[in-house]
Amino acid sequence: MTEKAVDPRVRIGHVHLKVADLDRALAFYHGVLGLEIMQRLGRQAAFLSAGGYHHHIGLNTWESQGGSPPPPGTTGLYHVAILYPTRALLADALRRVLAAGIELDGASDHGVSEALYLRDPDDNGVELYWDRPKEQWPRNADGGVAMFTRPLDLDALLVERAAV
Repeated sequence: MTEKAVDPRVRIGHVHLKVADLDRALAFYHGVLGLEIMQRLGRQAAFLSAGGYHHHIGLNTWESQGGSPPPPGTTGLYHVAILYPTRALLADALRRVLAAGIELDGASDHGVSEALYLRDPDDNGVELYWDRPKEQWPRNADGGVAMFTRPLDLDALLVERAAV
């Protein structure tokens, strides 16, 4: 059975994360990454965004107050990816992360994008990335996307920050 593909205008609207400590999560998503707090529901939930959208990330303690991350080897969220519109703004995000003393799990050039990988205070995976323009994406012989994973030069990325 061949189904019609979803309309290309469809987007992932937001992610909602269960967290153990709302203030700690806000210190990361708002304090470090700079997302704007759009609404806070006491000590139980908060909704954050970039650019005034109602929310890109929801944080709540409804089922997780004081909880611990799921153990390795279980199913669940691998990471939430935050897309930056330019390489210079990704460099600024790297500066914020390093200034906060947060260690990176990795940094990769995927051909189509450059990405930083880290963990939030609840051990959720977070990817910060920017996409290269489509005309720069690597392609295989039949024209399909040919992604790869290579180390990302963080020093070269930080130089980009001067262009912000």
